[in-house]
Amino acid sequence: MEAGKTTEPAAGPSSASAAEAHKPAPNMPQFTREQDLHAYHEMLLIRRFEEKAGQLYGMGLIGGFCHLYIGQEAVVVGMQMASEDGDQVITGYRDHGHMLATGMEPKGVMAELTGRRGGYSRGKGGSMHMFSREKQFFGGHGIVGAQVSLGTGLGFADHYRGNGKVSLTYMGDGAANQGQVYESFNMAALWKLPVVYVIENNRYAMGTSVARASAQTDFSKRGLSFGIPGESVDGMDVRTVHEAASRAIEHARSGKGPFILEMQTYRYRGHSMSDPAKYRTKDEVSKMRDEHDPIEMVRKRLLELHGVPEANIKATDAKVRETVNAAAEFATNDPEPDPSELWTDILLEVGA
Repeated sequence: MEAGKTTEPAAGPSSASAAEAHKPAPNMPQFTREQDLHAYHEMLLIRRFEEKAGQLYGMGLIGGFCHLYIGQEAVVVGMQMASEDGDQVITGYRDHGHMLATGMEPKGVMAELTGRRGGYSRGKGGSMHMFSREKQFFGGHGIVGAQVSLGTGLGFADHYRGNGKVSLTYMGDGAANQGQVYESFNMAALWKLPVVYVIENNRYAMGTSVARASAQTDFSKRGLSFGIPGESVDGMDVRTVHEAASRAIEHARSGKGPFILEMQTYRYRGHSMSDPAKYRTKDEVSKMRDEHDPIEMVRKRLLELHGVPEANIKATDAKVRETVNAAAEFATNDPEPDPSELWTDILLEVGA
């Protein structure tokens, strides 16, 4: 899949395999040594955090639903590298990676997963509902597609205030078929709101191939009837994500209205921890891991292109594991919320 592909190819379900959609693009944008080092650290932090979350879930320390971001790390990291301070982020329930990419503390995120006082929602939100006004992260949301309307509202607030900020509104390929998504597209286009809609197309939604569930599988086209431009991007390569994100964000920030980015990505795990993912073959997953893993691609560039010593990369790996282990230790020993917290954060008093 070419980076920045326009929304012009023939409509209809694609017969290409998941791996074939991620062929190297010509004229690939390049990263500096510093950019690759930053991307490697950020993506590895998300990967190790999610692996640890999966372990804690298996131990019964995380309850409810838990949706891991393993395999999709390049999308949110590339987007954040292209954004500015003050730009807002909102997403669905596969949200841990987005929180970490915005700079939220791993301890606070993990503690929320385990339902502890030190969590970002004081242990009351769990995996799917946590927020940080400081980091401009406006939540993971458990209702499929609900965040798209809210993200459009964030863009309206930015437009109204004239603050030059952009709303980065994420959704999955499954959520892209929800009705409120198109109502939001219409309003955003009508008022030229500064919103970048990021459709993270991991190909299987909650467990059904996009070829079986979507009449139009090129999600970059979903805004054409509203005059919203879109691009389909290799979401497994942080460089192509960053390049496309930079243009889309500038488009929105300059007053030209919303933009849609379809990120062709792939999750290695099931939809949630309770999903065995039997709707795809092990060979398909292995091929994606072996040929298109976003972290391994950066690691190879650091070694072969930038000449970073392997000892330095191992030191980064060790530091990330230490951070994640410390987060897990905190999240398993921090006290649970006091029962009185049941009555807080329900109503906002007038004048408060």
